Amino acid sequence: MTDHRDLLAGLRAAVRGEVDFGTTARALTTMDASNYRRVPLGVVAPRDADDVAAALSVCRTHGVPVVPRGGGTSIAGQATGTGVVLDFTRHMNRLLSLDPRTRTAVVQPGLVLDRLQEAAAPHGLRFGPDPSTHGRCTLGGMIGNNSCGSHSVAWGTTADSVRELSVVTPRGERLRPGRSWAGAPAGLRELVDGELARLRTGFPDLPRRISGYAVDALLPERGGDVARSLCGSEGTLGVLTEAVVDLVRAPRARVLAVLAYADESGAAEAAAGLLPFGPLTVEGMAADLVPSSVDLPRGGAWLFVETGGDTDEEARARADAIVRAADVVDSLVVTDPARQRTLWRVREDASGTATRMPDGTEAWPGWEDCAVPPARLGAYLRDFRGLLADHGLRGAPYGHFGDGCIHVRIDFDLLTGPGVARFRSFSEELADLVVAHGGSLSGEHGDGQARAELLPRMYGAETVALFERVKAVWDPDDLLNPGMLVRPAPLDAGLRFAVLPREPVDVAFGYPADAGDFSAAVRRCVGVAKCRTASVSGAAVMCPSFRATGEERHSTRGRARLLHEMLAGEVVTDGWRSTEVRDALDLCLSCKGCRSDCPVGVDMATYKAEFLHHHYEGRRRPAAHYTMGWLPVWLGWVARTRTAAVANGLASVGLLARAAKRLGGIARERGIPRVAGETFTRWWRGRRASPGDGTLVVLWPDTFTEHLSPSVGRAAVRVLESAGLRVALPPTLRPGGRVGDARSRSALSLLTARRARVCCGLTYISTGQLDRARTVLTRTLDLLEPVLATDAPLVVLEPSCAAALRTDAPELLHDDPRAARLAARVLTFAETLERYAPDWTPPPVNRPVTGQTHCHQHAVLGEGPDGRLRAAAGLTGDLAGGCCGLAGNFGFENGHYEVSAACAGEQLLPAVREAPASSVVLADGFSCRTQLDQLAGVRGRHLAEVLAEALEE
Repeated sequence: MTDHRDLLAGLRAAVRGEVDFGTTARALTTMDASNYRRVPLGVVAPRDADDVAAALSVCRTHGVPVVPRGGGTSIAGQATGTGVVLDFTRHMNRLLSLDPRTRTAVVQPGLVLDRLQEAAAPHGLRFGPDPSTHGRCTLGGMIGNNSCGSHSVAWGTTADSVRELSVVTPRGERLRPGRSWAGAPAGLRELVDGELARLRTGFPDLPRRISGYAVDALLPERGGDVARSLCGSEGTLGVLTEAVVDLVRAPRARVLAVLAYADESGAAEAAAGLLPFGPLTVEGMAADLVPSSVDLPRGGAWLFVETGGDTDEEARARADAIVRAADVVDSLVVTDPARQRTLWRVREDASGTATRMPDGTEAWPGWEDCAVPPARLGAYLRDFRGLLADHGLRGAPYGHFGDGCIHVRIDFDLLTGPGVARFRSFSEELADLVVAHGGSLSGEHGDGQARAELLPRMYGAETVALFERVKAVWDPDDLLNPGMLVRPAPLDAGLRFAVLPREPVDVAFGYPADAGDFSAAVRRCVGVAKCRTASVSGAAVMCPSFRATGEERHSTRGRARLLHEMLAGEVVTDGWRSTEVRDALDLCLSCKGCRSDCPVGVDMATYKAEFLHHHYEGRRRPAAHYTMGWLPVWLGWVARTRTAAVANGLASVGLLARAAKRLGGIARERGIPRVAGETFTRWWRGRRASPGDGTLVVLWPDTFTEHLSPSVGRAAVRVLESAGLRVALPPTLRPGGRVGDARSRSALSLLTARRARVCCGLTYISTGQLDRARTVLTRTLDLLEPVLATDAPLVVLEPSCAAALRTDAPELLHDDPRAARLAARVLTFAETLERYAPDWTPPPVNRPVTGQTHCHQHAVLGEGPDGRLRAAAGLTGDLAGGCCGLAGNFGFENGHYEVSAACAGEQLLPAVREAPASSVVLADGFSCRTQLDQLAGVRGRHLAEVLAEALEE
């Protein structure tokens, strides 16, 4: 790194906010959501406009460029830079005022759009534009890019909603750009007056013309709107510190009409004809982006057309009118708000799901949002498909069909020289195609580096030269975001993939979805930042540690960025030994929420285990890795020596407990769970077996059920046998144990076999002790040979153990085919009853429920069978989402208690506290039950316990 100590010292002396030139801060801001990567010198988090002016002054003195940055979700590279990054999300993130009478709000640039929407909603108002990243994009970024979103057919672009801005120029002048030439820098009006003819004729008349500078907003007939002319300038002209924005009246009722067409061309050609009906949205998607589980009307492509009204009947009537007028294959009108949200999530996640083709091939942005006149969209799409075919490329278009704006991720090969060359030639030809259809190279996300080089093809050299003159008026020193919009960097330079290793990295997990390539797994994160949302709804989980801390490094994206830089070796230079990566992963709860909630399927729990495996290889580990990582061993010793009462007694002595926790790396705030006096398998051996002749199911005695909550196992046996199933346990001797007896005692077997217990290896995996996990899982597979030779399913009561067996085991033992066979046999308690006792009726409980869906249940196992079983038993209501925060060993470890409690306080604890007194508190996971007990004094129960109790009654 170049020595910039004087710059660092100058910034720290002048700026009251944080100034961070450290490895982590730089690594987190090398990329946005584009294909590009630039390494900054450091990051400044200004507290106010004075800080912004001070930072600009210091950087100008040192000749160092400045890049304003919001949520970092830009797709064209404009939120990256080689100088100093201004992070507005830390402090300048407030809603300063909201006036319902004038329908205006005053916002700071780092305010996330959803926070504005939440504040406006009680007044029946909203901000019109709403990109799919509304949960994490900032108002400053939206103004910088002139963002639009799905409702632009009704409420336009961000520029249509901006009334006045507060801006600091690169030379420190503070201006308030607005209408009638308010806040114009010296020389701008004279420049425009000399170019009136060009401004009147050289700019396409499109609803989605985002490319270039909006200099035509300064025309006299358009009111000399300086604020509007700054929208879409991508932080290259001035630094925004405040904005006055207009709000619109939100319709009281909304209805979603889903119109099905044979193909995307049919949908595209129909979209423009729906605009006279005044819809709120006209969004298009084809079948290759829609999960098979989504229930849509039959067809190959769909338009999502939303209508609004003052009443449900009015909104429905408008939707019905559109359906009648549309020539469709099939249609569906959705009035239920929950189902509407489900369908909209499919559309909003498309920017992530589109990054993988159906065969798993990677696809990338770069031609993400071209726009053409809506009436030409069908013809343009046919030509676009033809151009893809000519270049041997594939992509799945979707987006704002009503505005003629198409999003698409294309399977460019950006890893090899020939592939990058094809990326360039395709880009050049596509730019010409867009222009031939009268379109704009960017219809929403801006030009950045991805398209700015090609602006002469759209505007001509003289208009682009005019853009350069505008830049010189505002920023004569070229301080702000150089390389964007004017004098741009080449579109194929600085690609973020170029720094990654060309050869596969030696890793422990198999990464089957990424062909065994850890670099490809890390590349999955494209920066859409769904993990950075401040709140989640429904059953969603990702990313609890970010919501607890608000820090980028504790988001899934932040951790993926650090892993990317670790592999690159330029910013993070010590590879697997990196303390920066270790510290960022330290607060990852391994909840696996990202595995399902991340639209590109990043699996940070697996990446964390992989990293810890390498990081501590040959080194002493934290104490908690030995105490809680080896929990099955310690509890096994307690069971064999029958010293549970002694262990519980010692744990109840304050001084001894404090000493044990200190030595074991356990948080002092935590109580040590009590060990059961009788293990589950000891109870099993002593019970009178129920012979039965039903289907054989093998009940998995996981560590938690075996030693800490045997009541769950006993209850499960009671319910499963009541349902007519024949329950057995896995063998405990190898080789030669019979299926499920847990009693093998023959003299020959005792002489030739060794006693062992099955184990999923979860505690070893979560602490990154992967060699030990492989040993344990291999031993388990040996024990299970007799089970795998039958058709018997494995019923796993603890969701985290079931998830480990279903996903971690086959991915870690990717070279052992038995692991995949085992994974295919794993069923949850509810799945077992639904599949093997379909005619069984559970006992009526008829009470409301509260609690939380286990995060691994949500992410890996699925909640459907559990929901149906609860409903059949008369357990009414929904469970909360999120994560309990204990998450196995996480919440017990030193330094994690506050984050653990904050995660529980997000959804679980409020749900339990606000529930009716008659509610059943459900918590299938031992961690969830422990968290409820220790933080709320509430006893949570496994669903099996609730049903077993009802059977007794």
